[in-house]
Amino acid sequence: MKTKFNINNVIQRKISLIAIIICCLYSIQPYAQNNKVEAISKDSAKAESNQKDIVDIYCHTFHKERKDNAETKHKPWKFHFANVPAIGYTLQTGWAALVASNVGFYTTADTNAKLSNMLGSVAYSQYNQTILPFQANIWTAKNKFNIIVDWRYMDYPSSTFGLGGHTLLSNGYTIDFSYAKLHQSVVKEVAKNFLAGVGFFYDYLWNVKEINPPSGVLTSFEKYDNIGSQVKDKSVSAGFILRGQYDSRKNQINAKNGWYASAVFRPNFTWLGSDNNWASFQLDVRKYIPLTSDAKNVLALWNLDWLTPSGKPPYLLLPSTGWDDYFNTGRGYIQGRYRGKQFIYNEAEYRFQITNNGILGGVIFANAQSFSSQLSNQFKVVEIGYGAGIRFKLNKLSGANLCVDYGFGTDGSRGFFVNLGEVF
Repeated sequence: MKTKFNINNVIQRKISLIAIIICCLYSIQPYAQNNKVEAISKDSAKAESNQKDIVDIYCHTFHKERKDNAETKHKPWKFHFANVPAIGYTLQTGWAALVASNVGFYTTADTNAKLSNMLGSVAYSQYNQTILPFQANIWTAKNKFNIIVDWRYMDYPSSTFGLGGHTLLSNGYTIDFSYAKLHQSVVKEVAKNFLAGVGFFYDYLWNVKEINPPSGVLTSFEKYDNIGSQVKDKSVSAGFILRGQYDSRKNQINAKNGWYASAVFRPNFTWLGSDNNWASFQLDVRKYIPLTSDAKNVLALWNLDWLTPSGKPPYLLLPSTGWDDYFNTGRGYIQGRYRGKQFIYNEAEYRFQITNNGILGGVIFANAQSFSSQLSNQFKVVEIGYGAGIRFKLNKLSGANLCVDYGFGTDGSRGFFVNLGEVF
């Protein structure tokens, strides 16, 4: 018999578990103790000098001179591009043509400066999806301010399977919608690596309609906040956010060591234009453990708790598989496979170099996700995903990789997952 448990107990247990994990990691990791950090930096720098990427291969093949190098790496506002024009395939898009660019740069010559980055792409898919995202994570001088931007436009027919963790693949059908997302926040350093600040999140969904839903029954979408045929075809959510952040990583594109933790509380209010009052809370914690002194092999750990403390978010803004900010949770499952008011997620990934020059690498990963059942706060099932992938070094100066993974889930779920930059 599966045990029911309350979300408050889940959160308390998670906090206790995270505290235990933190203590254990600091006691067992061989290369992250204070007296060995300098050795890591030296070995990493030495290994980095021998690295190659796709740009090096291109320049060597066509006898071109490379314009950027290690000497220009920390030059202020020197952009290190990783560009990908490609045709690819994923579960949620089918075949897709895309052009993507990941840009790493520093805003100051300070060698202790954290790497800023911007990510943009244009994609059109087999399922008539148009995706135009722009995301930026910019650090000012002395790492005093961090500016975080997530803007995107999407015309996006996508799959839904209902609410909770007991839904079936056979229940899936399409919801079509257009989506404008405008999320931005600014945090200021209040102590070393600790930052706090505010922002404003705005989400507008329109032309929302179900495509070939199951006949003869009310779907979860129709029952959630609609009445029969009176289906809402648009929604607005707007609210100021509070953000607390800890970030000891120096490279956010491809972290080799350090911690990242972010807590975002988002209350949405009708007086700001929202359809109704509701609130969300996200806790995102990541740890990167170098397993060798040159950081060629890294164990990466990720915990994401995406909760709804009050109110009813629009159906399409509920916590859902693959609907985190970078669409990366739940490798092994199609985007939107599970959906609910409360979501708890954990993932571990082992990253390793295959070639000595770093141009080719690999990963092995496993994840676990749990959603509250229907609209309750009870968690009844945990869904497991796992798989492996290949990494192609696009730019050694920014650390950007082209990531191609194949993941497996339960009930025969499986497929390819492509990313520009590490999954987390």
